[in-house]
Amino acid sequence: MSEVFLKDALVTLKESGVRITPQRHAILEFLISSETHPTADEIYKALEADFPNMSVATVYNNLRVFRNAGLVKELTYGDSSSRFDFVTHDHYHIICDVCGRIVDFHHPGLEEVEHLASHVTGFKVNSHRLEVYGTCPECAS
Repeated sequence: MSEVFLKDALVTLKESGVRITPQRHAILEFLISSETHPTADEIYKALEADFPNMSVATVYNNLRVFRNAGLVKELTYGDSSSRFDFVTHDHYHIICDVCGRIVDFHHPGLEEVEHLASHVTGFKVNSHRLEVYGTCPECAS
């Protein structure tokens, strides 16, 4: 399944005029296969053995390219480090207050909430983000 996501993402980048470098390919592949919403530094550390000339700045720059192409969401939380999530569908996050682990969970969309918020406030709603906080099973035991 992740091969389909990778192929589609590469097509999206090519259609956006983005050249596919080995580093971009590796970063994208890492993001697609990751279940942890990694930071740029975590991506860099995971790939540095395969790309010794790649810097953390290269990772950040490529993540920005992916974000601008709509392939990646940048998630910012209280610890001031951005985490990156490969976007394939609408989903929400539950975050451990103890270790910071982020887990995806699926729930029907909140379009009704967006509509109500728009109606009550007069705002034109562009998007929403739902985060649920708690203690993961590992930290709870």
